[in-house]
Amino acid sequence: MTDVRPTDTSPEPTTDAALVRRVRWRLLAWSGGSTLVVLLVLGSVLYAAVAGSLAKAATDQLYGRATSVVTSAVNSLAGPYPPIAPPGFQGVTQVDGQPGVVIGGPASGTVATLTQVNGPDIGTGVPGEQFIDKAALQAVSASGQASVTEATIAGVSWRVLTLPIATPTGSMLVQILGDRTDEQRTLAVLLVVLIAGGLVALAASVGVGWVYAERALVPIRVAMRRQREFAADASHELRTPLAIVRGSVEHLRRNRDQPVAGVGTALDDIDAGTERLTALVEDLLVLARTDSGAIELDRSPTDLGEVTLDAAGGLAAVARDAGVDVQIDAEPVPLDGDIGRLRQLVVILVDNAIRHAASGASATRSVEVSAKAVDGSAVLTVDDNGPGLRPEDLPRVFDRFWRAPDSPPGGTGLGLAIARWIVERHGGTITAANRPTGGARFVVRLPV
Repeated sequence: MTDVRPTDTSPEPTTDAALVRRVRWRLLAWSGGSTLVVLLVLGSVLYAAVAGSLAKAATDQLYGRATSVVTSAVNSLAGPYPPIAPPGFQGVTQVDGQPGVVIGGPASGTVATLTQVNGPDIGTGVPGEQFIDKAALQAVSASGQASVTEATIAGVSWRVLTLPIATPTGSMLVQILGDRTDEQRTLAVLLVVLIAGGLVALAASVGVGWVYAERALVPIRVAMRRQREFAADASHELRTPLAIVRGSVEHLRRNRDQPVAGVGTALDDIDAGTERLTALVEDLLVLARTDSGAIELDRSPTDLGEVTLDAAGGLAAVARDAGVDVQIDAEPVPLDGDIGRLRQLVVILVDNAIRHAASGASATRSVEVSAKAVDGSAVLTVDDNGPGLRPEDLPRVFDRFWRAPDSPPGGTGLGLAIARWIVERHGGTITAANRPTGGARFVVRLPV
């Protein structure tokens, strides 16, 4: 029952569209970038954890098998052993039970080598020499400390455990080689899974981000559209009273030598135009301040019934001039609220009802106002017997500057929007509907 032209359905301006596109791409960049960072961090941590776990398990296995080798082989030595060189063999001599290569048995799955500390030629001439990491042997021989290294021997990647031991025949070195092929294959598969899964997750994140970016931009588009509508509607509403004032001023200029009584209704027209401009500017200021959150409610204990009687009673002269009978049924309804805003709410609804009741076809034009406590809520009801609301207009009744095609003259098209804001700030609801007997009904429910 307020008044303003239908919503602007013109295409989105180029500047607005460009702004929306920039915001969308920024949202996608933040969404995809943050997802990528999270995936990289989680993937790196997972890969490092799995690699460390596999390495630790393999190292523990090497130590366990080194213990087995030392127990079963080295402790069975009963040297010293005479050097007996096999026919045609050049280098370190060896007999049964002496240092050599151990494959299988307790050390199954590894290659174990026993060799004596032998200076720079350590590990040379020992059977299975191709499975010896001589650099590791030399380092451990020099430092006397066990070490775990990685090396490629005979085209295969190995984890190498080298440690010195004491035997009845003197100091010796034990070197255990564990094949890393399965470990590397596991890590490679894990890396492929992480990369593929990360790409899928990133693609899904971008896709979901695009959908939610579209949804997130809906309020921005609505705000831009409402801003354009607000500027256009405000200009339209201001144009009429300004035209009236300007026309009246021009009339006065043409008749500047005439007495006031001789210029007709020019002064009255100027007065009416300025009153309309004042009301419109005040409503615009209120809505602008509500949008910015600059208006705070001054809550205090009050009585909705008393506020209703005071506010509706103040419109008695307006109703009488319009030929409308205003009936008030107000009961004491205590609540906490802003007295000034609640009074403004009642004035807006009752003034709106008076104007529409006056435009009705009924011989007896009336407005009924009631304030009661119903089911723990303060309920304010304003009825009129005017033409009522068209069903297609109901969703837009509280929109700013909206005016039904058959709206009576007067009003700024902002009153019901302000009324809705007052109700919502008090934590209540406001609805508009048609009465079964004809006319419109506005119902406000406020928490007590």
